[in-house]
Amino acid sequence: MSSVPVIDLSQPSESAIAELDTACREHGFFLITGHGADALIERTWQETARFFDAGPAVTEPLRRNADNPMGFFDRELTKRKRDHKAVFDYLDPTTEARDAFNRWPANLPGFRGTMQDFHVEFTALAHRTLALLHHVLELGTESQSKMTFDPINSTVRLNHYPVGDPVPESERAGLTELGETALGYHTDPGVITLLLQDSTGGLQTQARDGEWLDVPPTPGTIVVNLADAVQVQTNDRWRAAVHRVVPMTSERRFSIPYFANPSRHCTISPLPELAETPRYRSFDWSEFMAARTADNFADLGAEDAQITDYLVNLTN
Repeated sequence: MSSVPVIDLSQPSESAIAELDTACREHGFFLITGHGADALIERTWQETARFFDAGPAVTEPLRRNADNPMGFFDRELTKRKRDHKAVFDYLDPTTEARDAFNRWPANLPGFRGTMQDFHVEFTALAHRTLALLHHVLELGTESQSKMTFDPINSTVRLNHYPVGDPVPESERAGLTELGETALGYHTDPGVITLLLQDSTGGLQTQARDGEWLDVPPTPGTIVVNLADAVQVQTNDRWRAAVHRVVPMTSERRFSIPYFANPSRHCTISPLPELAETPRYRSFDWSEFMAARTADNFADLGAEDAQITDYLVNLTN
């Protein structure tokens, strides 16, 4: 069995479902095929490269700030170290109230339309993927309604990992030092993440025994990783994927995650049918998310919030 199994989303076999459950227990990563999005994915790759190749005249007017985290950024921190990447983030473009926060380039015709199509298609794929996970867990209707996500609170990120520092040398004075990895080890805070990665490679996930496993690029697949909310809801049966990206040494890398997030004020807690003895106390996802991302702009002198902060002391 592959350590990171490939599941045909259009027709998953029973053996594939068993492999999926094992992967979700061990590290939280699997790949899906049978998604039917190949043409859109190719178009999205082209627009992503076009955006990051456009240069400061296009990216600087879109630079994000503490008031609005959408847009372009090239000096984000993970685990108090600076990432080796530049990013572009956006919310659901089909919802006017959400799109108001998006920063779109004014002189890249076709870019916004492709990103809107991508958000719509990957919202549908996230729903299909979650339905498969519900089936594996044999969840009832009520629990399925809790292990879900809200498209208007779900974001897309375009990642560009260059060879070397993403910040021009003339702008590096006073910045936090680069991390040892291109993206430091972490988990995603939402429900699931659907990830496109190009052929460059570099993504790794950590198994329960601490070993780092490569998640190799596989043509035609979409990477899926479990996020924090699912680990809590399954009461540690499944793992939020701990993952990192190693530095680029010879060629740049692009990746595109769709973060399927809970609704803003959703309460996250273990599902009763999976948690006779809950290991976590309930928490408001928006408060967790705010604490989790507070140090993206500056080193606040402490690690960011984690779901372990909500563990119940079961020794009493």
